[in-house]
Amino acid sequence: MRYPPQVLEEIRTRLPVSAVVGKRVRLKKAGREWKGLSPFNAEKTPSFYVNDQKQFYHCFSSGKHGDIFTFLMETEGLSFPEAVERLAGEAGVPLPKLSREDRAEEVKRKSLYDVMELAAEFFEASLQGRFGAKARDYLAGRALSRDTQVRFRIGYAPPERFALRDFLAGKDVSIDMMVEAGLLYSGEDVKVPYDRFRDRVMFPICDMRGRVIAFGGRAMSADVSAKYLNSPDTPLFNKGRLLYNYHLARQPAHDRGTVIAVEGYVDVISLSVAGFPNAVAPLGTALTEDQLGLLWRIAEEPILCFDGDKAGRRAAYRALDVALPNLTSGKSLRFAILPEGQDPDDLARSGGPAAIERVIGSARPLVDILWSREMEAGPLDTPERRAGLEQRLRESLGLIRDDTLKRYYREEMETRIAALNPDARGGRFNRQAGGQRRDRRGPAPTLPSSRLSVSPLLARSPLFTGSSLESPREAVILCAFLVHPELLNQHAETLVELEFEGKTSQVLRRMLLDGAASGEPADPGVMQARLERAGLAQPAERLMALVRPGDRWMLDPHADSLRLEDALRQAITLHRRARTLHSELRAAERALAEEDNEANLAWLREVQNQLSSVEGAEADLDNSVVHRDH
Repeated sequence: MRYPPQVLEEIRTRLPVSAVVGKRVRLKKAGREWKGLSPFNAEKTPSFYVNDQKQFYHCFSSGKHGDIFTFLMETEGLSFPEAVERLAGEAGVPLPKLSREDRAEEVKRKSLYDVMELAAEFFEASLQGRFGAKARDYLAGRALSRDTQVRFRIGYAPPERFALRDFLAGKDVSIDMMVEAGLLYSGEDVKVPYDRFRDRVMFPICDMRGRVIAFGGRAMSADVSAKYLNSPDTPLFNKGRLLYNYHLARQPAHDRGTVIAVEGYVDVISLSVAGFPNAVAPLGTALTEDQLGLLWRIAEEPILCFDGDKAGRRAAYRALDVALPNLTSGKSLRFAILPEGQDPDDLARSGGPAAIERVIGSARPLVDILWSREMEAGPLDTPERRAGLEQRLRESLGLIRDDTLKRYYREEMETRIAALNPDARGGRFNRQAGGQRRDRRGPAPTLPSSRLSVSPLLARSPLFTGSSLESPREAVILCAFLVHPELLNQHAETLVELEFEGKTSQVLRRMLLDGAASGEPADPGVMQARLERAGLAQPAERLMALVRPGDRWMLDPHADSLRLEDALRQAITLHRRARTLHSELRAAERALAEEDNEANLAWLREVQNQLSSVEGAEADLDNSVVHRDH
């Protein structure tokens, strides 16, 4: 990729860790090191140390450890490329030039950013124009002042079918660019492309740098089928991987130690006006794994704030299911449930900051919400119904991958179940299948496994096919780097950002990145020796065995370099896309199970079709490789 290890090391050499950290933490010299109060935890005695010689910081109170890039990512929520680019500028280190393909892609993306910025300016101007009176009245009724409208760049899409199209055409923007940016409807059944957003209050959606990449539109007419309409997925935008207002909320969230996730755009804005700028929202869908990961980047226990009605509870329970497989020690959720019939905007306008503070302050831990959900499933007045409660809890806790955390959850649930029947002699929740009571001094046993009822498509996902969760796609990506370590010179940054499910994949990825960061020679012999020293040679062989026959040519040390680069780039693209789609598929299946309506069914089918396209693309690649090899 564009940031090879030698460039990163040059930045580290020019910027002492104390200089970068010292902008946020008051440091005092302590022998060869510096010390100060932790930026991650509130403390009175310094437990945060910086060592310029070793180029790292270590926080004993939180256990966090890293270099100057990690520090910006942890304290400001920056992505790795953002951290590198900022520190390179401060250090005066020129970054490598992009390849021809990368330059072409960046030019295209830059053009799309320009188009989206022009569209945002058009909508802002339209809000203040003669067609925007109704929208201005709506915003005034929601207590969103002119200053607030300017801050969040709220606009209005006129009712005409070609208003935005004609404006952009006058700025020399092609129809193809407008379609690619998601601003026009087009297709075989559409003779003349026309504006996607019409007669709607417009909320710009920005990326982490604050660049407009999409829009959410709230209809002004009650006659339209969709009250809220979002941009479709584009080269700039994927609704399952971003959060509304993330670019403005991440610094306040870091400063306050928490982030608040609500359900709508106006809810976010109202909370911000009321003094809670650390608020974000999903983009028209249930919370996804990628969005949960974004929340955890800026807070260890994000607060999910849901409306006080049945829909709000269902949203909380969907978020619970997304979170359970991803929980670790120190990473959880809290749930703030609003009064019946109110959303955050209602509460902000009726009760002000004090009312919001009370709701946020009474947020319940995830374990309470899990217990409440299962208790609400029905009465517990018969042995069969109590057994049903235990079975549902087993299924939910079976989703937790962290073994230590799972054990603590089981013990907590055993205690709660025992409290339902104080006369019972010991809990049955943790008994072995043979009926023997567990010795409470011994280790917690493994509960009988229970499979969730999932669709056949989701059941084939690596996320549901075995405890290791290793997949052929993960295997081929990591094994390509193991066999061809020189690829790290160009793709280290990409490897940093990729997410892997399998434990072996995660360990090997860390080893690869550590070697790249240390300037280790990109030599297969050195790599093999490092695997053996780390005790990872056999796990690496098992991972290689998962590589599909059509991809095994990539494990040949003498494979054609150009063909290898192209195949690796395609595998990485498919991996990213599949992860996002699997996450969205689970959310869609849960939504359809809870509300069997046309909208949820259409959402599920759309995701299934996209996932099939990805799997089909992968199969085509396999076939093309097999045909070439023969």
